[in-house]
Amino acid sequence: MSGEAKPYPYHLLRPRPYPQKLSIVMPMHNEEEVIPVLRKELTIFLGQLRSGAEVVLVNDGSTDATLARIAEWAEEDPRIKIIHLSRNFGHQAAATAGLDHASGDAIVLIDADLQDPFEVIHDMITRYCEGYDVAYGQRESRAGESQFKLATAWLFYRIMRLLTDEQLPSDTGDFRLVSRHCLENLKSMRETHRFLRGMMAWVGFPQVAVRYRRRERAAGETKYPLRKMVLLAWTAATSFSSVPLRVSFVLGMIFGLLGVEEAVRALLAHFMGWYTVAGWTSLTVVTAVMGSAILICMSVLGEYIGKVYEQVKGRPLYLVARTFNVELGDSARNEYSAEHKIKI
Repeated sequence: MSGEAKPYPYHLLRPRPYPQKLSIVMPMHNEEEVIPVLRKELTIFLGQLRSGAEVVLVNDGSTDATLARIAEWAEEDPRIKIIHLSRNFGHQAAATAGLDHASGDAIVLIDADLQDPFEVIHDMITRYCEGYDVAYGQRESRAGESQFKLATAWLFYRIMRLLTDEQLPSDTGDFRLVSRHCLENLKSMRETHRFLRGMMAWVGFPQVAVRYRRRERAAGETKYPLRKMVLLAWTAATSFSSVPLRVSFVLGMIFGLLGVEEAVRALLAHFMGWYTVAGWTSLTVVTAVMGSAILICMSVLGEYIGKVYEQVKGRPLYLVARTFNVELGDSARNEYSAEHKIKI
């Protein structure tokens, strides 16, 4: 497979006009260093658009001066809208908060580190006008990253497709343009443990890849080191797929067969007079093998039960502590207790 999702046969592309309003959603966590460069490049890009625009910056519990810097920006530019979350809820929840508050006809989700060039959005808008509801950025190359990072990233996307959905495009992050119609359907999915790129593949609608070269990070450090990539992969697998449950069954079968093999070996040793410590080998090995199989299966099952437990609590996906230049809609109000709505 090429990794490029194609429209299903029953989708007929209908050309649409250039969006009257474009929303750009950016989750941010400790991005103080990149803000000056981001502000300069984004201002240039907004001036190139043929429509109105808004930029929804979601401060995901930053512990540096990120909020102060973007608040100054919002005071000078009413197109800059800020959603300040009460604490760090994670990238996927922060991205969800931005999508919930976006009001454009077309919505772009992009990180603030400037690795994904704003110029690619022009190509995404072109595909949007052709009738596609999702235009996702697919990386041809990744500048400034080590061979280890490139290898782990390659492996990450292949494992994700194996564990979740073969329609999930490879070498594709959260950078994409989504139509208003597609977003409204996506917003109806309120699961606690979120994997947005998988959810967007699941909702269907005509989708197309826009290939580009990823740049080096403008400043600061990556927010997705290997540890977080592994955690995201595990969250996606256990919240978006039942494959781990099937894998646990296969592991149980394998360990069971190993136990049978050890039993056969012990019997052969007894009847053929091989040197053995009577009863020790078979008892120890079979106990260890079966115990491992049981614990692995229980841990996987427990992970699913834990996620069901957290989902049925019905807690909001995020809490908003403060907003800037934002009028909260009804859908956004459902996500938090609106006692401290402060706007400028």
